[in-house]
Amino acid sequence: MSDFFGDEPEQPRPAPVRHERRRSPLILTLVVMAALLIGFSLFAGIWTDKLWYSSIGYGHVFSTLIWTKVGMFVVFGLLMGLIVGGNLWLAYRLRPVFRPNSAEQANLDRYREVINPLRRILLISASIVFAVFAGASATGQWRTYLLWQHRQSFGQKDAYFHKDIGFYVFTLPWLHWLVDFFMTAFVIGLVAAVFVHYVYGGIRLQARVDKVSGPAQAQISVVLGLLVLLKAVDYYLDRFDLTSAGGGLVTGMTYSRQHAVLPSKNILIAIAVICAILFFVNVYRRTWMLPGVGLALFALSAVLIGMIWPAMVQKFQVKPDEPDKESSYIAKNITATRDAYGLTDTQITPYDAKTTLKASDVVNSKSIPGVRLLDPGEVRDAFEQLQQQKAYYTVQPVLDVDHYKVDGTSRDMVVAAREINVDGLPAAQKKWANLHTVYTHGYGMIAAYGNQRDEQNKEVATTTNGGQPVFAEQSLPPSGVLTSLTNGGYRGQIYFGDNSPSYSIVGKAKGGKDVELDIPQNNTSVGTAQTSTYEGKDGVKVGSEFRKLLYAVKFGEPNFLLSSRVHADSKLLYNRSPRVRVQKVAPWLTVDKTSLPAVVNGRIVWILDGYTTTDKFANSQKRSLRDMTSDAISPRPTYATQPTDDINYMRNAVKATVDAYDGTVTLYEWDDTDPILKAWESVFPDVVKSRQSIPKELLDHFRYPEDMYKVQRNILAEYHVTNPKTFYEATDRWEVPADPDQTATTQPPYRLSVEREPGGDPVYSLTSVYSPANKSNLTAFMSVGADAADTSTYGKFQILRLPDNTQFQGPGNIANQFSTDPKVAAVLRNFKTGTDASVRYGNLLTLPVDGGLLYVQPLYTVRETGSGKYPVLLRVLASYGKDVGIGTTLSDAIRNIGQSTGDTVGTDEGPTTTPPDNGETPGTTTFDLLTQADAKFKEADAALKKGDLAAYAQRVAEARTLVDQALAAEPKPKTTKKN
Repeated sequence: MSDFFGDEPEQPRPAPVRHERRRSPLILTLVVMAALLIGFSLFAGIWTDKLWYSSIGYGHVFSTLIWTKVGMFVVFGLLMGLIVGGNLWLAYRLRPVFRPNSAEQANLDRYREVINPLRRILLISASIVFAVFAGASATGQWRTYLLWQHRQSFGQKDAYFHKDIGFYVFTLPWLHWLVDFFMTAFVIGLVAAVFVHYVYGGIRLQARVDKVSGPAQAQISVVLGLLVLLKAVDYYLDRFDLTSAGGGLVTGMTYSRQHAVLPSKNILIAIAVICAILFFVNVYRRTWMLPGVGLALFALSAVLIGMIWPAMVQKFQVKPDEPDKESSYIAKNITATRDAYGLTDTQITPYDAKTTLKASDVVNSKSIPGVRLLDPGEVRDAFEQLQQQKAYYTVQPVLDVDHYKVDGTSRDMVVAAREINVDGLPAAQKKWANLHTVYTHGYGMIAAYGNQRDEQNKEVATTTNGGQPVFAEQSLPPSGVLTSLTNGGYRGQIYFGDNSPSYSIVGKAKGGKDVELDIPQNNTSVGTAQTSTYEGKDGVKVGSEFRKLLYAVKFGEPNFLLSSRVHADSKLLYNRSPRVRVQKVAPWLTVDKTSLPAVVNGRIVWILDGYTTTDKFANSQKRSLRDMTSDAISPRPTYATQPTDDINYMRNAVKATVDAYDGTVTLYEWDDTDPILKAWESVFPDVVKSRQSIPKELLDHFRYPEDMYKVQRNILAEYHVTNPKTFYEATDRWEVPADPDQTATTQPPYRLSVEREPGGDPVYSLTSVYSPANKSNLTAFMSVGADAADTSTYGKFQILRLPDNTQFQGPGNIANQFSTDPKVAAVLRNFKTGTDASVRYGNLLTLPVDGGLLYVQPLYTVRETGSGKYPVLLRVLASYGKDVGIGTTLSDAIRNIGQSTGDTVGTDEGPTTTPPDNGETPGTTTFDLLTQADAKFKEADAALKKGDLAAYAQRVAEARTLVDQALAAEPKPKTTKKN
């Protein structure tokens, strides 16, 4: 080192005249201040994260994450700094003492004059810069490192290398990253060394002989040898990557990969080792001929053996006989894929669906009461308008489906949490204090019977309730079935939800007043709003001046320091989305995009599902998670903690809950056989509770996860075939049909209770249908038991395959039949002529009933103009076989199947109905009533603009009454008897 820090022996030169230039203190001050601000901002972000994790009882998760990242930053930053700095130092030390005079060296003298006084700073700076970049890059590999450190055995070996699957999932990614890191470090070190040798004369490009000095040649040879040796290790690891390679007929090993790519990797390993030895020998022989020939041979082999040979084998040996050559590889891919996605035991059941109708059998089927008529995607506006209470409340964009026991019977319900929505406040009220200290939480649950029946299980006609949902839980304070099930009510405050403000400051000073709005004033009675103060577990104490400053920087809000609402007893609530909270507590999970609000043990909790995934499961098919879970309701969903979008293994490892009041996050082990979950449980002990600790009341609301089901239905569309020959020929491939309303996206799965066998009791399930590839007809119906409390059906798939010799209509065909049916058109004319109402088709449900297939679709109408509009259930459409029925209830629609719009049509049911033929213009009376209703709605809009809420409510009620009268005034069909 003394040589490096000492001056090199050169001829003395006249000292240059230095003109001292005084640096501006202002610029220096600004630079220092900018550095301090950036540093404090980074510190504020890290320290507030620590405070947040500690506030919810997961401080050890933060400490594990931060110390792992710090450790990797330091270790790999030092390694990079040592490799780069060591090469720079060694290159300078090995510089030639005497350099022959030449034009090239004369030009380089000027650079050496600039570098020499700064060489210590440049060496240290370059090493630090590369070390920081390397360390920062290494911190992003904390998952890879921790999984390798806590690796587990899968208990099964792959079919080709006979290694445990855990090697591919846990060990191989880490080894690959290490090799890539050191190759990058030595490449940078080599470039740095070559630069120093060139500047100081160790490399003379314009010299005729001895272009590279002996010491320079020795250093470069060693570094190149190490690089080629690392490439040999990389080739060795690449062999195992063939089990998860994509781009071929299937993911994983194929004929050409085993018989061409794998041998080529072995040959290239040998060539690389020989080439590395030649470079090491070059340290003593000091000639570039042998290593140059070796390197050229290595490059040529990489092209000929590594690329051209496998392509030739594929083209001339595999393609002409591909079905036979690839058969065994397809079979192993099928086995591995079904195992990796949890589909090993899935079987197909032939379903010889009947196409003839006997309405009485269908109406009396046990499945009919469980048919969900409320479309969660359509009735959101109805929930908001009828149960929102105030504009600053809202519900989720797409409502969810749960089930509760009512009078001993499980009932499907469309549910929503009434969350706070500060965007709904008038502009005058959007003050900082209001937004962050008054409007802090939502209140209560909203639930409606999914099948439009009341609590006595009596079918409700749309003409008697105006097509509005039949609410099982409603109003403020909440009342209804959910309240009665909790023996006196549940805690209604919702501080944590998807629509919660970014942050709220809660807690009152000693002797102070409650300022948080709890239940608003009732518009129809005299009174004041009810206020409260948050008393939950979560919340960072933010009373000290230091913490006020930290959060003022974090949120960019000076009011933390200025407002009297932030005092010694204040708590700060943030990171309030249930999905975000679970992701932060368990950043190794991929969290399902949906979160279900449920009332459990007197509290509202959000229920979520967490997945473990990998793209390294040997020979399993690799696909895009976003593509597989995309549908008409959630196109292209995002998964924040997902390190890669391509996966070939997935498990519903964890069920999670988030308390809507105090934000408590609880993770429960669900798939206790998952090795990836076991590895993470070893990394973060005591974060995931055992499956046995799940309360019975909570288990009743656990459901089969939606994203998991979407992935599995995507895989089964192709991998229901287990015969390699049929799989290759692709003669039996299925696809999820397009949604009838959004043909560019697939139809979403639906939650409803369906029969597992003809005449059997309905089972709460997730359902979907399949069409043959590139066809519109129906080929199969698939459901999976979705009630976690029912161990006999939960997670068990049923695929009912329809006979190939009979044509069954798919969702698109049925939707077209519904929209063009004369009976449906006759009804719709009454609601389209002369009104501003539009018609919407709800979710098209397909379900097995009475040994056949029943199609059901709710029909909604909604006004196009004005405020206070929401969809109402107008009619129910049904189809069984080739005919369509329409009615005010599902039973009416089923009985109406097979009837025409004109003369009497006989069925085996006896009396039937047919619309009148009296010569009158259809809808005259209905039109008048709807016109009056429209006028009332406009009066309601005017009253709302004036702020007269009482008049607004009265006009809306009057309008609804007129709509009901219009529906009831529709011409009644005549009754005839069968011929």
